[in-house]
Amino acid sequence: MSEAEAVMTSDLRSDCGSCFGLCCVALTLTKSSDFAIDKPAGKPCPNLGEDFGCGIHAKLRGEGFSGCTVYDCFGAGQKLSQVTFGGVGWREEPGSAELMFPLLPVMKQLHELLWYVGDALGRDAARPVWGELRVLREETEELTRGSAEELVALDVEGHRLRVNAVLVRAGELVRGEWAARVPAPKKKGKKRRVDFRGADLMGARRAGADLRGMNFRGAYLIAADLSGADLRGAEVIGADFRDADVRGADLSEALYLTQSQVSAGTGDAGTRLPVGVERPGHWK
Repeated sequence: MSEAEAVMTSDLRSDCGSCFGLCCVALTLTKSSDFAIDKPAGKPCPNLGEDFGCGIHAKLRGEGFSGCTVYDCFGAGQKLSQVTFGGVGWREEPGSAELMFPLLPVMKQLHELLWYVGDALGRDAARPVWGELRVLREETEELTRGSAEELVALDVEGHRLRVNAVLVRAGELVRGEWAARVPAPKKKGKKRRVDFRGADLMGARRAGADLRGMNFRGAYLIAADLSGADLRGAEVIGADFRDADVRGADLSEALYLTQSQVSAGTGDAGTRLPVGVERPGHWK
């Protein structure tokens, strides 16, 4: 198992059985196509059981809670529940809720950064920045082990910016290696566009396209047709894959791809996924 795989296959995967149902309480739900109800932050979802399990887990999509099947905390829920708060839940110690609930987004950001750093550490092309990435990983892991009070005082945005600066450089190295493998356009004088950062590609038709080494950082890929497309080496950090068609697409080496992004799209048995990312149960 590689260094990246070791990081991405345990602590950064959600373990709802070891969590106090934090996402079902701490987060705000807005009635929409993703959620059937309005729910303010701090109020338990009516479907949350006494054992912190979901009463409609097996039929969330049918009941109008598709957003729940897409959400992923990167293991932040169990870290807060079992490490930060020592296995004592907000029902046992009601006073802890005031600290526990606001810390879910903080811990989630830290764990998400660990996911991206782990991905970059598994890329040979990013070797020139591996040293910096390892230091940042150690710093981030140390922050996740801090007390509730330390996490409250943490400048998580400042830390995120520091890590992101190195992730950007890693992305440039990885994308450059993959882009170099793509044949030049046959039309003389025409250059292949590779930078789609923040681009509005909603509903774009890219079926079967060679998208290797392209930069889709923060791009809107909502309902885009990416079926059969080759996205190896494409950077997708922050890209919105809601309802994107990724059936038969090759995402096996897409850079910074997350479980949440995959779960938001529509794939099939032919969709190739990276190590650490599971095939969603709602895919056919």
